[in-house]
Amino acid sequence: MWPGQQPPGGEQNPQGPNPYQQPGYPQQPNPYQQPNPYQQPPAGQWAAPAAPGPQPPQKSGGRRTTWIAVSAALAVVAAAAVTGLVVLGDDEKKEDAAKSASAPSASAPAQTQTQSPGSAAPEDNPRAGGEIKPVIDGWKTVVNSKRHDAFDIPPDWTVNPPGLSTGFADDKGQPLVTMSGTAYYKPDQCAKNDSRGGAGTKGAQGAKSMEEAAETEAGNWAIAAFDRKQTGHLDTTKATPFKNDHGITGSTASAKVTDVKKTDKCMTDGKTFTVTYKDTNGDLATWVLYADTGIDGEVSDDTVKKIMSTLRPLKSS
Repeated sequence: MWPGQQPPGGEQNPQGPNPYQQPGYPQQPNPYQQPNPYQQPPAGQWAAPAAPGPQPPQKSGGRRTTWIAVSAALAVVAAAAVTGLVVLGDDEKKEDAAKSASAPSASAPAQTQTQSPGSAAPEDNPRAGGEIKPVIDGWKTVVNSKRHDAFDIPPDWTVNPPGLSTGFADDKGQPLVTMSGTAYYKPDQCAKNDSRGGAGTKGAQGAKSMEEAAETEAGNWAIAAFDRKQTGHLDTTKATPFKNDHGITGSTASAKVTDVKKTDKCMTDGKTFTVTYKDTNGDLATWVLYADTGIDGEVSDDTVKKIMSTLRPLKSS
């Protein structure tokens, strides 16, 4: 087990303070200029230990670089290198963080993938949901046994294997945000190991409220996925109540990043949507969807709302 990790099934790092209750950065100019309900730890205060991973990062040549690590242990990661990104608790970004080996290109957000033992590489797998049927005819189902939810995606999306967590990394390859039970929109369209969007669920234990978690995750994923260098403008909505026909109640928020400095052909502006709710174990969880904007085939807001309407609880096993 790597230093700073917990055995499988652990969610919080007992040696560190609650990441939702960290002291703040010194004030500095920030083009985003928005209220931040979380406080960021000072740079260098704490971070995950660095260690060689079982597989090296796979260079994409585009705005994102994918690395895959196999582990069942958890590690705590601080995103202190990113000024506007708030450190969150109890989520998949802890997994395999200590296994990231080398730094991807700093020109764009780095997309990460972590795989649990026995799971396959990403592929179009409409049966990844097992016996759980889609509630929209012709769509595919994504199942997250860890977060006890399922949701449907349109047929032109790709369901990732159940053991695959995805997210975005910093310049050193350390994950900033991750989630499990995931799907991609148009993977590899612009560059290998790149996608035009994605969705999944992460933990939110430690948040003071559903509203807080929904707003913060919307902003965090927008920064990490589209504007890690913060060259553009971020607009995050206030959380509003969410309820659908499948019994999911909680809070929802969204964010948009515009006017991002484009340093390669795959960089775009983008948008994020979140729903924070209590899962069947009574734990806070946040469903996240991010998507490129200003491209041919952009995921419409109506499609996002339709996907959100399919979010439903699963009984914990």
